[in-house]
Amino acid sequence: MRSLKIFTFILILMFSLFWGVTPSQAEHPPTILISFDGYRWDYAARGFSPTLLKIAEQGASALSLEPAFPSKTFPNHYTIVTGLYPENHGIIYNNFENPFTGKYFRIGDTSSVRNGRWYWGEAIWQTAERQGLKTASYFWPGSELTLKYRRPTYFEFYDESISYEARIRQAVNWLSLPEDERPRLITLYFDEPDKEGHHFGPDSPETDAALKRLDETLASLLDSLERHHLSEKTNIIVVSDHGMTKINSRDVIKVDEILSDIPFHFEASGPMMMIEPAEDQLQEAFRRLSQNANHFRVYFRETIPEYYHFSENPFIYSLVLIADPGWTLTDTKGAADIKQSKPGGNHGYDNHNLDMHGIFYARGPSFKHGYRTGTLRNIDIYPLLCKILNIVPRQNIDGKLERIEFILRDEIDQGNLPEQE
Repeated sequence: MRSLKIFTFILILMFSLFWGVTPSQAEHPPTILISFDGYRWDYAARGFSPTLLKIAEQGASALSLEPAFPSKTFPNHYTIVTGLYPENHGIIYNNFENPFTGKYFRIGDTSSVRNGRWYWGEAIWQTAERQGLKTASYFWPGSELTLKYRRPTYFEFYDESISYEARIRQAVNWLSLPEDERPRLITLYFDEPDKEGHHFGPDSPETDAALKRLDETLASLLDSLERHHLSEKTNIIVVSDHGMTKINSRDVIKVDEILSDIPFHFEASGPMMMIEPAEDQLQEAFRRLSQNANHFRVYFRETIPEYYHFSENPFIYSLVLIADPGWTLTDTKGAADIKQSKPGGNHGYDNHNLDMHGIFYARGPSFKHGYRTGTLRNIDIYPLLCKILNIVPRQNIDGKLERIEFILRDEIDQGNLPEQE
């Protein structure tokens, strides 16, 4: 019996050396997590995404991916990699104020985007690095913090002028590094079709052209992995942060006209607005907004429905307005600017609305073959990644592995991790 075990071990070792794969690599393959910003749940059915549909045939896919509220870019990208709702990871909108200091987080401001004080959660790359794994990121929101211990081993500062082809080449180069330098997780970000959806609308030819470009980019990545003999050994997960819905210049709510004689400060106009009236005018502001709540809803921060998970963060203002899909909350000046613009699209609305949902496609040695499920939640991707990487997740997350792990292959040994408390 002992001789048989030795002979079996030698065969496995020879096979691993022949293919250039160690047993640990085979059991815990590298994973590439890809985000297509603003890729709505139904875009792939338009006929411009054959590569995505091929991934669905070869792996696991979902009807849609439900974002967290608000359904905006930075909050949801950070939810995906932390397993936390925005109220808990700190990035509550693309642009918002810390009312206690008067400082602002703005996605176009490099200093605030890289300031770790805004980011309260632990991203998947930090969890992995803390447990001895190397990781890499090309432009994922939150990956370029100035604090070195909160960044991946390899990362790039955001520069949208860098071509998609260059990003693909770098990802494959990272996977081609010697084993002790090779990242086990790579996150890649692409800013389409969000740009086209905003400027031209979700049903525009420009958005369709962006879908085609993205699919060609994805095909290029898969071809490159194939040429480097990495295709069968690598997990590919393609997601998006949110969807998109059509808007126009007519469906506008001028909040300053409703609160004409009440002083107030507001942030986050558009699908959602946060309002801070003068302290002695709070109740009156709420009463007046409630009486005029046509195509929007108004809540005190403490009474926002629990299903939004948007009440615990201290940066949320006293009143929160949520517009119906397609409507825009703004002031008179903002309404005038909108009137001069072309009809386009927007997101940030109720995350349960299907137009706000994104995509989830995955294939690779860790995933079931040809498995299709209903809606998944992006908050559960962090614990899924931890399972695939065989690392212990943070214990204080909002995501739940049991809501998503059924898409993994039963026969893949993902390791025995301690159960979450």
